[in-house]
Amino acid sequence: MNEKLAKNFAPGHSACAGCGFPTIVRTILNESPDPVVVTNSTGCLEVTSTLYPYTAWKVPYIHSAFENAGATISGIERAYKALKKSGVIKKKIKFVAFSGDGGTYDIGLQALSGALERKHDFLYVVYDNGGYMNTGNQRSSASPYGANTETTPAGKISFGKTELRKNLMEIVNAHRVKYAAQANVAYLADLKIKARKAFATPGSSFLVVFQPCTNNWKFPTSEYVNIAKLATETNFWPLYEIEEGKYKINKTIENPKPIEEFLKTQGRFKHLFAKENKKVLAEIQEIVDEEWKRLIKVSSMK
Repeated sequence: MNEKLAKNFAPGHSACAGCGFPTIVRTILNESPDPVVVTNSTGCLEVTSTLYPYTAWKVPYIHSAFENAGATISGIERAYKALKKSGVIKKKIKFVAFSGDGGTYDIGLQALSGALERKHDFLYVVYDNGGYMNTGNQRSSASPYGANTETTPAGKISFGKTELRKNLMEIVNAHRVKYAAQANVAYLADLKIKARKAFATPGSSFLVVFQPCTNNWKFPTSEYVNIAKLATETNFWPLYEIEEGKYKINKTIENPKPIEEFLKTQGRFKHLFAKENKKVLAEIQEIVDEEWKRLIKVSSMK
């Protein structure tokens, strides 16, 4: 691997073949203009990058508990400010927290909310694979409507998860952070720009990045980029940002593909194509369309 690309996060970790979070981590950290300190909550990224006695991290790193990445990064940032004020530390340092959707949408939401409300100076990054993948694909509040998971199994009684995904971007925006953005591992140029903006933003900034899980979504390892692209091409995962409260759509799909094009690529949705679940497919399309209309309405893009 190119030495420049791996300057913050080394190859040789144990992430699954076809997993995109190493690319997400490298892409984001390489856009920092200053040295970085990272905290990372328990999850796929943590367990595959810190197999004792080895580590893939080439930056100062703290393993945070599942539920408190927001609190950990807050403490690190405040300690830095105190040491900088006293003259012990003179250089600029950036602070980044990485967490999965389980550790952010659910278990870690309270700690994140507190950190955002206090306006600590850090970047919080969610790699969103729509479930608790490290422990075998239990549902999270980021899991899509209709998904088959270990805790919302599809069968005679249910068609899978019956609740809608939580809209984390709106929750973060309610804290009046200066910069929040939704990105996708398949669109790295867009992710680079958003990471650069996030690092340049004083106070708290936030990125949620779409990250397909080859094992638990059940698709071939070579297809993660294509599936991630389909998420945006169907408007399931729009690329947009909220800067100083103003929404901006970063990529408009002129002729969005039907949501079935995205769903049919993954084993977790195969049950929806049975005759008795056709109504659920129509409901998912309606959910996607309504959210896109809402986004257009609130966006500064005309």
